[in-house]
Amino acid sequence: MRLPEPRGPLTSALCTDLTSGTLAPATVELAERTASAATDPLADEDLQLALAICYELHYRGFDDVGEDWEWDPDLLRLRAHLERAHTAALRALVGEPEVTDEPVDRQLTALIAADDGPSLSTYMSRSGSLEQWHEYLTLRSVYHLKEADPHTFAVPRLSGRAKAAMVEIQADEYGGGSAERMHSQLFAGMMCDLGLDAGYGALWDDAPAAAFASVNTMSLFGLHRRWRGAALGHLACVEMTSSEPSRRYAAGLRRLGFDGATTVFYDEHVEADAVHEQIASVDMCGSLVADEPALTADVLFGAACSLAMDGLAARHLLGAWEAGRSALRRERALAA
Repeated sequence: MRLPEPRGPLTSALCTDLTSGTLAPATVELAERTASAATDPLADEDLQLALAICYELHYRGFDDVGEDWEWDPDLLRLRAHLERAHTAALRALVGEPEVTDEPVDRQLTALIAADDGPSLSTYMSRSGSLEQWHEYLTLRSVYHLKEADPHTFAVPRLSGRAKAAMVEIQADEYGGGSAERMHSQLFAGMMCDLGLDAGYGALWDDAPAAAFASVNTMSLFGLHRRWRGAALGHLACVEMTSSEPSRRYAAGLRRLGFDGATTVFYDEHVEADAVHEQIASVDMCGSLVADEPALTADVLFGAACSLAMDGLAARHLLGAWEAGRSALRRERALAA
């Protein structure tokens, strides 16, 4: 993967510095100004891409960027400016979750039941065109080609049953030891079947800020021990809310003439996530807050952020399509 195309002054300066090997003090100052001036950090293309570039150094990195950058103190300082803006925007979006005396699994269920975000899966099941599927998968590829990796960062921050439960869930995400069954690989296969470039990071330049805001939220939670509760709440919410939508997405692909070889990514989630729901909410989150009750609010915050990011992406896609325009930054998602 090579560095993506810049989307503004910050990403332009950051990409130049990363390839040259020297981070200019002016670039760190620019990050601070960008973070302070952003009126909507979660939708800011320059800010979200810059944060994604910083985080990607902890994943697979970039061909044209030295690996020593991963823990560079000045780059971490730059990233911290962006993280503060991102976190403040999340707080403003979801507020402070109300903590009750109910078991945390019931609190998670109530939080999910109260969500009134648009149902993108219902639209894709009934009406999504092939072109809209291309755009949806392009947006989702930013996460699904690294599926499970952001949450996995939280594993060594846990202990006891919470840790064991999370590993049980993540093992399934990684195909139970079978490389071809890894969920990221199943998603890549689906992209290929629909004529998209499934190379890791290949469609970053097409994906809008909403795609990066979602993955950056996961990376933020996974990479910071302080946010371990949020990481588990986010993962639990994903597991608790994906089974039925996955069924609808699979139906949408079948409506367009694709068979089980293509829908296997969603078919797998229908089965796996139905099993994971109780493991995630009761064994994983329940065990965590039993050991550390003070993390209950963070667990609920992480879950709320998961719902909010899904809503953000759905509104971006559906709003663009309703207006008769592409939801991508440019219309070149199809492979050559």
